[in-house]
Amino acid sequence: MSQLRVAGIVPESVVDGPGFRYAIFTQGCRHNCPGCQNPQTHDFEGGYVVDTDDLFAEMMEDPLIKGMTFSGGDPFEQPVPLAELAARAHAAGKDIVTYTGYTYEQLLAKAQHEPAVMDLLRETDVLIDGPFILAQRNLELKFRGSDNQRVIDVRQSLASGEVVTFEFE
Repeated sequence: MSQLRVAGIVPESVVDGPGFRYAIFTQGCRHNCPGCQNPQTHDFEGGYVVDTDDLFAEMMEDPLIKGMTFSGGDPFEQPVPLAELAARAHAAGKDIVTYTGYTYEQLLAKAQHEPAVMDLLRETDVLIDGPFILAQRNLELKFRGSDNQRVIDVRQSLASGEVVTFEFE
């Protein structure tokens, strides 16, 4: 059991990745992107604390859930409990989509000093990376907010050593 500071939970989201998703909005973000859709998640002292066991149990009660989505705030500010939760979700046959204001390359560099960042990356199937940039806002993008953000296949990227991107159908 781990503790996680969250801003909120959406138990059946269809806008935070493919299929029905159990979306967890973490609390705490250093990016403070102008125009952010979740500015209430920036304060590291905001939100509330939950047990990851409770989150996992709630997700497993719904047979329609395809996977978990970690958004925020920035999930990579709390990589330890999220990596543990993602590993349990994977073991249960669920996939993981993680949103972050960091770029994939920044996360690899951050992981050199914070191994838990790599743990969360390894447990992420799809990474939506990069800060939201208001000047590049694009409402036609599926599951992204601005043109600079990438949809990354993390497993293929880690295996190949190069960033492997794709578009959602």
